[in-house]
Amino acid sequence: MNGSASPEHARPLALVTGVGRSCGIGAAVARRLAADGFDVACTYWRAYDEKMPWGADDGGRAAVLRDIEIAGARGFEIEADLADPASVPGLFEAIDSAARRPVSVVVLSHAEGADSGLLDTTVESFDRHYAVNVRASWLLIREFALRFTMTGADGRVIALTSDHTVGNLPYGSSKGALDRIVLATARELEGRSVTANVINPGPTDTGWMSEQLKADVTTATPLHRLGQPEDVANLVSFLCSEQGGWINGQLLFSNGGFAP
Repeated sequence: MNGSASPEHARPLALVTGVGRSCGIGAAVARRLAADGFDVACTYWRAYDEKMPWGADDGGRAAVLRDIEIAGARGFEIEADLADPASVPGLFEAIDSAARRPVSVVVLSHAEGADSGLLDTTVESFDRHYAVNVRASWLLIREFALRFTMTGADGRVIALTSDHTVGNLPYGSSKGALDRIVLATARELEGRSVTANVINPGPTDTGWMSEQLKADVTTATPLHRLGQPEDVANLVSFLCSEQGGWINGQLLFSNGGFAP
């Protein structure tokens, strides 16, 4: 676990998963929450990024930590294989040890993602998608809730989802299961001052789209531009604010009106 060298100060603490590269949604969320007054713990899993087309982004992760520090916050970086159930309590212990205070905001931006459909998805791939996207998310929320009972502050759980299932079966279906867990959280944590919401950002320009796909998405979006990671971060920022505290148990579309 690496942390920036900023001095101790009493800022609330956010955990943002899936901050593996500087152009991703997780990175934009981490930067925005730092600007909003949060210290930020970021998770990543280098082995996942290495196998993806974009590759590992060690320099980008370092840049995100610098941006967090420039905003006057403390940033922490934790490598965690969320497919391993034992990684979750270890992650929270590492954060507690470094930050010396509990997490009050959890933003689930991590994901296992591999394009495959009904006929060509392997059992191994299917199981790993559910281990990372569903089981790990449940365990992260559960661990947060067990520890949050002692904080006496307002809490937030926010997850990023997708409705892209055709040709993307294990990813899309596991995101649907994630939705149900987070929406149930809004009721099951009743009385603990914790809100839980899901954001569907639609296609977001994080470097994975071909030029043709960018053109198609732009045409299918009434605002005629691509969604940016900062668009998602803006909504996360609002949900984490005092003004956003009345929004609870919702699946929110933040996609510029995109209609495939």
